[in-house]
Amino acid sequence: MEDARYPIGRFEMPAQVTPETRAGWIRTLEILPAQMREAVSGLSESQLDTPYRKGGWTVRQVVHHVPDSHLHAYLRFKLALTEEEPIIKPYDEAATALLADYALPVEVSLGLLEHLHARWVVLLRALRPQDFARAYIHPENGRVTLERALGLYDWHARHHLTHITRLRERMGW
Repeated sequence: MEDARYPIGRFEMPAQVTPETRAGWIRTLEILPAQMREAVSGLSESQLDTPYRKGGWTVRQVVHHVPDSHLHAYLRFKLALTEEEPIIKPYDEAATALLADYALPVEVSLGLLEHLHARWVVLLRALRPQDFARAYIHPENGRVTLERALGLYDWHARHHLTHITRLRERMGW
């Protein structure tokens, strides 16, 4: 039986990352906004407010969470590129998902995701291979290289997209 919480498995960093691997991860971020828009296309308000699993976030919360998380990642990339191993501040994702803006129409976050990823992809494609060795310090996770962060956000994008698409499959939507 598939674990609905981790439908594509947990993140695992490959032992070796090639330029082609990084290019694939960047491509994931480039196409995510269109894929996310397609994943929620035609869903009713009731369907958007359906949890993807028992005890999990609703589709609406997932759609709002992704650009929030990716905005943090984008800013962490910029910090790591302009400072020497900055210490970043984590945030409480669960508490954030309960704030009033998570009740907004999903279009608000779909637009944010499109614009954010347009900028992020341009930034990522401009990086030199050695730039991916730059890092930030996460208070809970330690030193995180940009290469690892890019791999993590490739996984994060596919992880949450799959939450929505698998729910649609299970529910016959």
